[in-house]
Amino acid sequence: MSSVRNTGLDHLVIAAHTLEHGVNYVEKQLGVTLPYGGEHPKMGTHNHLARIGNDIFLEIIAINPAVGHLERPRWFNLDDRRMQQSLKECPRLISWVVNTGDLGSLLEGAHCSFGTPEPISRGELSWHFALPADGRLLGGGFLPYLIQWHVDSHPAGRMAEVGLRLKSLTLYHDNPMWLLGMLTSIGADRLVEVKGASGAEPQSIRAVFDTPLGEVELSSL
Repeated sequence: MSSVRNTGLDHLVIAAHTLEHGVNYVEKQLGVTLPYGGEHPKMGTHNHLARIGNDIFLEIIAINPAVGHLERPRWFNLDDRRMQQSLKECPRLISWVVNTGDLGSLLEGAHCSFGTPEPISRGELSWHFALPADGRLLGGGFLPYLIQWHVDSHPAGRMAEVGLRLKSLTLYHDNPMWLLGMLTSIGADRLVEVKGASGAEPQSIRAVFDTPLGEVELSSL
């Protein structure tokens, strides 16, 4: 139970067809510029990052065009043709990530498969990340990826402050009780608000931020 109690919201993920496209999108929507983060050699991606709360950050991620063929699918469903076609039209919020100090125990107690822990690195940072073999979004993006950092303090504390703060993260889902049950099994139910989808509120992930432009909502739609 300790690993469940110690779970925390780690970061939100905005995917883009290119990093430039993603940075321009965030500048327009949120009124801030996210600094460059680095490359993920194993995943063939790179990112921009900024802090949005205590031990929470926002990530813009895209396929790194300098990387050739990979032996496995990239994370966040980025190799999917339909995903890339959608991202060409507009970057969007696609997923969220939860951290834990004991990834193995958390996965053992989960009520569905969150993938297999794999070592990942970016520069001097290293962590384990639970990945499905096919690179898909978990639960269509409504279930979070799980991460365990191998650092003394959360890396968000060393990221740039650009004037963003996350106010809320809400998941509108067609089967909210199922989603809530899956999140409860990993201690993530308290990190978000789960609501039923409807005609007025279609199935989506919604994040509300305090920004230099005022309060702004980003959606997975």
